[in-house]
Amino acid sequence: MDDLSNQVRDQVPSSSLSLSAQRRRVGLVYDERMCKHSTPNHESHPENPNRIRAIWNKLLSSGITHKCVVFNAKDAEDKYIAAVHTSNHINLIKTISSKRTASQRNRVAAKYNSIYFNEGSSESAYLAAGSVLEAAAKVAKGELNSAFAIVRPPGHHAEESEPMGFCLYNNVAIATRFLLDQKELGINKILIVDWDVHHGNGTQNMFWKDSQVLFFSVHRHDNGSFYPMGDDGSHFMMGEGPGLGYNINVPWENGQCGDADYLAVWDHILIPVATEFSPDIIMISAGFDAAIGDPLGGCCITPNGYSRMLKKLMEFSNGKVIMALEGGYNLKSLANSVHACVEVLLEDKPIAESIEVYPFESTWRVIKAVREELGVYWPVLAEKLPEKLTSKITPLLQIYSSQSDEEYDDGPNVLSDDDVTIPLSKLKLSEDANDKVAAPSSQAWRSELSKIDIWYASFGSNMSESRFRCYIEGGQAEGMQKPCTGAVDKSQPKGVLWKTVPHRLFFGQEGTATWGPGGVAFLNPESNDQEKTFMCLYRITLEQFNDVLLQENVCVDMSSFFDLDVLERLESEKNVSLEALKDGWYHNLLYLGKDNDIPIVTMTCTHANVEEFKSGKVPIRAPAKEYEDTLVRGLLQGKQLSEDEARAYIQEAATKPL
Repeated sequence: MDDLSNQVRDQVPSSSLSLSAQRRRVGLVYDERMCKHSTPNHESHPENPNRIRAIWNKLLSSGITHKCVVFNAKDAEDKYIAAVHTSNHINLIKTISSKRTASQRNRVAAKYNSIYFNEGSSESAYLAAGSVLEAAAKVAKGELNSAFAIVRPPGHHAEESEPMGFCLYNNVAIATRFLLDQKELGINKILIVDWDVHHGNGTQNMFWKDSQVLFFSVHRHDNGSFYPMGDDGSHFMMGEGPGLGYNINVPWENGQCGDADYLAVWDHILIPVATEFSPDIIMISAGFDAAIGDPLGGCCITPNGYSRMLKKLMEFSNGKVIMALEGGYNLKSLANSVHACVEVLLEDKPIAESIEVYPFESTWRVIKAVREELGVYWPVLAEKLPEKLTSKITPLLQIYSSQSDEEYDDGPNVLSDDDVTIPLSKLKLSEDANDKVAAPSSQAWRSELSKIDIWYASFGSNMSESRFRCYIEGGQAEGMQKPCTGAVDKSQPKGVLWKTVPHRLFFGQEGTATWGPGGVAFLNPESNDQEKTFMCLYRITLEQFNDVLLQENVCVDMSSFFDLDVLERLESEKNVSLEALKDGWYHNLLYLGKDNDIPIVTMTCTHANVEEFKSGKVPIRAPAKEYEDTLVRGLLQGKQLSEDEARAYIQEAATKPL
């Protein structure tokens, strides 16, 4: 333990290490060494060392640490990590800091989704995992009643074999498996509650078939368009085999959810199920990026809201609760929310009741859908909720908000979701967490690629010129539910022409953030002479195409993913999947020949994605009316088809089997 950590222990009276039975023994673990994990060149990034420093400073300044048992962080042992992670993954995290140069680390990090490494990453990852495990062990043994592990890097996105989403090791999963494997502890059933605003995909997958672990995640889903994106966070994902019914997802359809929404989920899903499950101990993946003013989350839970959520969980397992920090990027809101939770763990003061506010209509809709699916496995959820209850709603625009990392406002406000939200998938090392888009104009690749023209071949909504201009100029067109950021170079296309190609057009996905529920257009990358798809071609620069590519794949990295080397490969191979954009649905580049010696390129899904559509893993779905109307406008403007012909063309593409 370093000097700061020793100093912290010195501030805690020795009496707190042998508390009377009247006071709950609440453990705290914090270690400045976990601040060594940072971006390679100290670039701005939301997951940074100031997060845990802000929490610790708040706890120290309030004096609450004197009421707690502060204990040392310690490294996790590989044998415990190996219970949930592969040996290759362990070797990567163990050696990434010591056995690689900075440039090598950067290249390795680029292979993963939203990850960075530096010389302090290995040590921090081992301390984070070890701290959560140690906290869990102390609570299980009865040395503590509960504990809060103030750790970073976070863990719940980390998969069995790869880091992901700022997470290196899955801290909560490692501790959970440890508790179950140590039979002498007598822990047979564990409830994991993940209230981070992002779905805990890694934790879900690690206990997918396990009936000893009830995994519960409430998160923004936005029809699969919110990080980590896809269907894993859907309420239809309920586990498999012995674990069927033991995986519960509550996927918000929108941002702005606050205390009333979360407490409704607690009262009508989590608490009834937890009562039946009767856990021996509770692990909380305690992310605070659903808190008021968080720049990534766009939700608005207050510190009082977190207090009430935690208090309801303290009624189980004799209050044996271990909290492990996950996300949370508004420093003031983060620190205040953690402080409120520690007060609850101590049962230090009564929790104030807040003004009665009702959930959103969408919240009741999600709650009903989850109860309907899970009622088979948890009869307590089978009963329909009374209409008198679910008719009490709040209009969606009445939300809480915060404007900075320094202040947050507990009062109601009217604010659009995009004003406070930066999706996790958009955040890269060059971007500040409170800015929508990094200033990219100085990047050298832009100058080079601005001199190269290509034809961008569009087959979906971009066939409508007004819609496509949103990707160049910014803004939104008729029918769109959110605006585009636009390209850096806002020059109009140098030419427009139409062609047909021998590829199959189809529509799939549950919905998107831009268009809402309904399928969107995809082009089967496999050519077929029996098929014909209309394409509107825009002559733009390769620089502009990169900006369109980034927006289509919900990313504002502002790196060049499609450079001259990729273009050369594409002309040779005809099909190139961009690994760095693999979480987007349009990261597969397709070469369609040349016109006047200028390459024709489009973007679509991969062959593997097509197989997912065929198998039903990802749904085939007809487009929403607004989206269909946009395609029709494009086909009419291009004088390709009459309106009746255009609608028949879309109808056939939407209904014909793949």
